[in-house]
Amino acid sequence: MSILTQVVLDGLWAGMLYGLIAAGLSLIWGVMDVLNFAHGEFLMVGMYVSFFTGFLFKIDPIISWIAAGAFLFILGVLTYKLVIARILGKAMAPLLATFGLSMIIKNVVLNRFTPNFRILEGTLLEGRSFMIADVIVPLPQFATALLSLVVLGALYLMLTRTRFGWAIQATALDKEAANLMGINTEQIYLLVFGIGGACVGIAGGLLPSYLATHPDVGTLFGLIAFMVVAMGGFGSIPGALIAAIMIGLVESLAGFYIGPVYKYIAVFGVYLIIILVRPKGLFGW
Repeated sequence: MSILTQVVLDGLWAGMLYGLIAAGLSLIWGVMDVLNFAHGEFLMVGMYVSFFTGFLFKIDPIISWIAAGAFLFILGVLTYKLVIARILGKAMAPLLATFGLSMIIKNVVLNRFTPNFRILEGTLLEGRSFMIADVIVPLPQFATALLSLVVLGALYLMLTRTRFGWAIQATALDKEAANLMGINTEQIYLLVFGIGGACVGIAGGLLPSYLATHPDVGTLFGLIAFMVVAMGGFGSIPGALIAAIMIGLVESLAGFYIGPVYKYIAVFGVYLIIILVRPKGLFGW
């Protein structure tokens, strides 16, 4: 029983992180009907910001995620202002543009920082853990999952309990009507893209505490984020969290009981089954 509990908890830690990574993507889609294909590369940039903040200034990822989130908020705002705003509503143009942006970001990082894996040593939580009965809880993963859950909760409360959140929901439902009611929808779009970037930036800022940083690190996370958003229902933050936890559990259980090489086969299998049964996702209508 303790082994099963250990595997399930490992899946939960991963799922909460996946939920935070996918939340920004889901928010942008829900409000703007835009899929940011550079989402994985945004995560990678956040990891590099956190890594170099720790390497150069000795600031631990448990704090430097703030810098990573702020940097990615700015990157998200610039991406909207310089790229998305010019082509919004033009069929596949935003998707193709963000795909091009992802290639630019990845190759610039490859050119400047090489493809080498970089590990941040001497972090506050490195190698630390605590026990609950016979179950080992690694502190880096636990802290990352907990903070991910806190940020997701704050994002959900902001969307459902504040005037700004209601303005976002109104813009998502009907942009023209929101404009007539005095909502600056252009500013909403700008800030939503920034918030989406900040969410993935925070996740990226936390990861160097236990994961190597390299130019291709965002590829798999980006793919998982797309799956989470599709499974949970485009635009649903609670749906993204539930789908992310499902993926984390399937990944962990399949990796342990079937084999590590088969875990993503299991994840994609579950994804395909859910999409076949519920084409709009678990919480999509």
